[in-house]
Amino acid sequence: MSEHRTRPVVYAVWLIIASVVGWFAAFQLTVEKFVLLESPGTDLSCDISAFIQCGKNLESWQGEVFGFPNPILGITGWVAPLVVGVAVLAGAHFPRWFWLTFGAGVTFAFGFVCWLIAQSLFVLTVLCPWCMVTWAVTIPTFFATMLHLVRNGAFTRSAKAQERAGTLMVWVPLASVLAYALILVLAQLAGIDMVGEIERALF
Repeated sequence: MSEHRTRPVVYAVWLIIASVVGWFAAFQLTVEKFVLLESPGTDLSCDISAFIQCGKNLESWQGEVFGFPNPILGITGWVAPLVVGVAVLAGAHFPRWFWLTFGAGVTFAFGFVCWLIAQSLFVLTVLCPWCMVTWAVTIPTFFATMLHLVRNGAFTRSAKAQERAGTLMVWVPLASVLAYALILVLAQLAGIDMVGEIERALF
């Protein structure tokens, strides 16, 4: 299923939606980081309980792995899928090297998010609300992008593999839900009643 024959509208629209949501979450975390820098130890608007909060994440070394706050990566990084989504929706076609580079970036984001999830659950033992929003859009973006790179021929020239990847695209939402369920299970293993904490936060 060549990209030149079939414009991936759904994928493009998802990239736009995910980028807007992910960028907003990163922006909110950046604002909260500024608040902490101005008033260390203050309660943040996203500090809902001992287990659901942003403060502990933002003040930890895990919150600035590369020497600067992680949300800055989100603010800059989410621009790429937004531009790609808009361009693809407008009918643009990119060369194979571009898609492989884009896929590498998405893979890095997914791997980094997986590491942050593990750190949040098993080291910091907290759930950051805006971080969870980032997880929620990064996971399906990775699944969809990997399948799209097979579908558009970036990974393989096999027509059969491309067609199969196109068929599997409909299973991305289910795969994402299963990934979210796995996070719930890991949270339980880490001693965090994730569902109970979210219910208490909402009600």
